[in-house]
Amino acid sequence: MANISYRHFTLGVEEEYMVIDPSTRELKSHEQKIVTEGQKVIKDKVKAEMHQAVVEVGTDICQNVDEAYNDVLTLRKTISQIAGDLGLWVGAAGTHPFSHWESQLITDHARYNEIVNELQEAARSNLIFGLHVHVGMEDRKMAIHIANSARYFLPHVYALSTNSPFWEGRKTGYKSYRTKVFDKFPRTGIPDYFESIESYENYVNLLIKTNCIDNAKKIWWDLRVHPFFNTVEFRICDIPMTVDETIAIAGLFQAICAKLYKLRSQNMNFIIYQRALLNENKWRASRYGIDGSLIDFGKETEASTRGLIYELLDFVDDVVDQLGNRHAINYIHKMLENGTGADRQLKVYEESKSLVSVVDYIHDSFLG
Repeated sequence: MANISYRHFTLGVEEEYMVIDPSTRELKSHEQKIVTEGQKVIKDKVKAEMHQAVVEVGTDICQNVDEAYNDVLTLRKTISQIAGDLGLWVGAAGTHPFSHWESQLITDHARYNEIVNELQEAARSNLIFGLHVHVGMEDRKMAIHIANSARYFLPHVYALSTNSPFWEGRKTGYKSYRTKVFDKFPRTGIPDYFESIESYENYVNLLIKTNCIDNAKKIWWDLRVHPFFNTVEFRICDIPMTVDETIAIAGLFQAICAKLYKLRSQNMNFIIYQRALLNENKWRASRYGIDGSLIDFGKETEASTRGLIYELLDFVDDVVDQLGNRHAINYIHKMLENGTGADRQLKVYEESKSLVSVVDYIHDSFLG
């Protein structure tokens, strides 16, 4: 089986950053100045988001994790520099520790106005920051097959990304409160299984035909076959605090896809589990991060989340060298040792009893 090619598993990484006022440490509208200045340097790799205190960036299509690393690092450095020149800070965490959404301005743009008009307070309060990883697929038929099976691993990778323990000045008790905020939107969470790309497209077309949505981008699931590109887009993760964490997670999603593709090439398949079962693990991941336990549905027993992440690393081990991403995935061992962004934020808070110190830490880690 040495002749399987993994070349089409390209990577695209999108990150959402928070814009911070250095004097108050609150979120701050940058009045799209960061985007305007950024577009002069990095063109359409920087975009406005619904809230004016958010900046979204996206890499080129990257052939491997090294290209993705260089692209993400360059984007972070560029945005950080531009923000600094404007007297602002940037940071990466799934939620801001204490800013209130009520005081944040919405970007004046037809699409956002329409979303706010329809979703009202659910949209206005959706002040969260995520990571989206696109993994290239040879075709949409293979994309739906891989998306169906990859759903199982979403909670494991999500646990590693947890980076939003605070919300509006409160310690939420969750390692990732971001998804609790996002759950208020329709068409979110782990998707159902689709038996074919046609059945997925029929579902999308039915929603469009009945005016539920005007296009498939209003399907905000934790993973989706992208409406316009031949990619599987993983959307479950909090934005990680550092570049190394982002790239480790992107490399892991790439490896999961390649491994499922390899199994398929050998006429094997990963077991498909119901959404209701997968949601139990997602809830545990959001509450406890890597410190809790998840359910091993194969063995029908609880197991430590860390242990299951190590098992996942073993599961994908036979494809990582061909993908050339072992060094990126090896960083997951460090993440398991050092704790997730949420663990580190909580540690800073325990030591300082100050959410301002937590914001400082998020800002200081941005290029770390």
